[in-house]
Amino acid sequence: MFFLAMSVSLTTYAQNGGLDIDINIGKPEWYEQTWVWIVGAAVFILVLVAILRKKR
Repeated sequence: MFFLAMSVSLTTYAQNGGLDIDINIGKPEWYEQTWVWIVGAAVFILVLVAILRKKR
């Protein structure tokens, strides 16, 4: 039991290393553009209307 407690302690200590995270806030991806979402929603609505009209 003592060995198990010590190994858990060492595991948590080992994960306490410093992280060097580089976040690049440059050019946004294509799916982050507003116009892509507007065009996608318009196409979705047109396809939905076409499917619902065809069933009648």
